Amino acid sequence: MIELDTFKKLMVENNDRLPLLTLDEFFEGNTAEDSIAPNDCDFGRPSIAEIWELMRNLEKRPDIAWIRIELHNDTEIAEYDGNEVLVLAGESPIICTSLSATELERLAKCEWLHSGGTEEWDISSLDSLFSCRPPVPEGFRCFAIVWD
Repeated sequence: MIELDTFKKLMVENNDRLPLLTLDEFFEGNTAEDSIAPNDCDFGRPSIAEIWELMRNLEKRPDIAWIRIELHNDTEIAEYDGNEVLVLAGESPIICTSLSATELERLAKCEWLHSGGTEEWDISSLDSLFSCRPPVPEGFRCFAIVWD
């Protein structure tokens, strides 16, 4: 999971825009099942470890340039027992791909994820809301996997 100091630095450098996190920055060491799609975590949604494995395997495909985790505004730095702790709240995986939405939904197992499918993001909207977006190759688009 992204280190607290690294997160703070990214927020300062990017005018408090939340960073799009790599899969490792979001999932590695993260055991909080409700840190992504919290409304579905006890209602059939796969575990956070299973979601991470699926996303890692997807990211290896040549028709997928990158996957990042979009953070929700509920992401916060909280204090527990006098120590600051980063509490991540993931909204959606953002997938940069040359695949169609239908093909991506099949490969991303949206039904298994209990997801509502995919929604395409406008690149300029991503940039206005988030930092740390990798380049989007020619012919690729960005989709979010959304939960109901």
